[in-house]
Amino acid sequence: MSSSNLTRRNWLASASALAAMPADAAGQTGSSRRKPNILIVISDQFRGDNLGCLGNPMNLTPNLDAMAHRGVLFRRAMTNQPVCGPARAVIFSGRYPQQNGVWRNGIGLRPSDTTMAKELTAQGYSANYIGKWHLAPGRQIPGGGNGPVAPQFRGGFTGLWEASNVLELTSHPFEGEMYDNDGKPMRFSNQYRVDFLTDRAGRFLTQRQDDKPFLLVVSYLEVHHQNDLDKFVPPKKYADSYRNPFIPQDLRPIPGSWPSQMGDYYGCVKAIDDAMGRLLATLKQQGVDRDTVVLFVSDHGNHFKTRNREYKRSAHDASIHIPLIVQGPGFDRGVEVNELVSLIDFTPTVLDAAGVKAPASMPGASLMPLVERRAPDWHNEIYIEMSESTTGRALRTPQYTYSAAVPGREATGDRYMEYQLYDNFADPFQHVNLVGRADRKHVSDPLRARLLDRIAAAGQAKPAIAPTPLPYVC
Repeated sequence: MSSSNLTRRNWLASASALAAMPADAAGQTGSSRRKPNILIVISDQFRGDNLGCLGNPMNLTPNLDAMAHRGVLFRRAMTNQPVCGPARAVIFSGRYPQQNGVWRNGIGLRPSDTTMAKELTAQGYSANYIGKWHLAPGRQIPGGGNGPVAPQFRGGFTGLWEASNVLELTSHPFEGEMYDNDGKPMRFSNQYRVDFLTDRAGRFLTQRQDDKPFLLVVSYLEVHHQNDLDKFVPPKKYADSYRNPFIPQDLRPIPGSWPSQMGDYYGCVKAIDDAMGRLLATLKQQGVDRDTVVLFVSDHGNHFKTRNREYKRSAHDASIHIPLIVQGPGFDRGVEVNELVSLIDFTPTVLDAAGVKAPASMPGASLMPLVERRAPDWHNEIYIEMSESTTGRALRTPQYTYSAAVPGREATGDRYMEYQLYDNFADPFQHVNLVGRADRKHVSDPLRARLLDRIAAAGQAKPAIAPTPLPYVC
């Protein structure tokens, strides 16, 4: 069969449909065809298994599920760094944290770095941004990091700019402010934050003046918790809609914040899906839906304080498994891809969709060959860096999750210790840590060697990883 493991559709029927498509519709854009618009929607801290199309029974995501039905669903998409700023730096730079320098929150992309927005602008796109940024250096921003982002720290987004570097610190769910191109405050009140950002995106889509193809990023804070409240705050219409909700199986046996937070979290998920429906409807109303590649993604997941003392920053699937759905020119195929993919592949994919070759400095790969079933040598593993709660490195393969860590909050370490080993085939919810067990040495030894190679390839001096002498119980 194909290199890409496709489900949900009969493979032969899909192949026949593709064969009958015009070349442009099948993703082979002719030179005379106008470059597609690109709409990227980011939802913060959105678990992959929130999606109905990935098994959630709560019917929270009908619009996203319809998007997956029309386009491509990447079932095993992962982040390369499960914390906001570093993950976003991977998204927009196409480079690992050790390469782009954003290994923790508060650092920011270097103004000289190559980015998605710069590459697309050079090809005639307008580059526009609405919402949470989290990629400017905090020390360079007025108000202790909460003021406007100067143009040189916007990652090449030179078009519309309506954003806040750390939106969770300049707003609450029903009031707050962002900043416009000139650094002037844009205030909202008595309106849900998701709806305000969606209104601004709708305004751009309906009132844009130039005829350039556009890149528009809409970056929501939700479904992230409100930091100063340590709560997930849904819109009022969903405040009591999801009591006694479905609980993912990875959470059930582990104490955490999920018993009191899951219902409100699901209300935020539903709000994001509603917003996605509005954005897709606006594209259709403007007659550009067939000319726009739409990507829905998150920076990281959410383990509800079950794996450490906060919500992410671990190598568990709860932290790293994210949604990735794409529709539009080249992607309207009605297929699912089961290979492991990650945020390092995001910018190369966006550039490929626009007919732009990714720079050699970007180590990821476009996902288009997977979609088109011509990737027999796909790198079916994910390299992960961790910071802030611990300094760690991890490898996610189809069967195993293997991690090494060192205490502290540094960018790197020169001596790590094996920290976790999960057999994801036998233990898909990652409840039994096998690290240090003598009967798994034949598994951990090659994984350690492979992780060391990936660390070096990502720009870090190769450290030592000491075997764990005794099994962990966590």
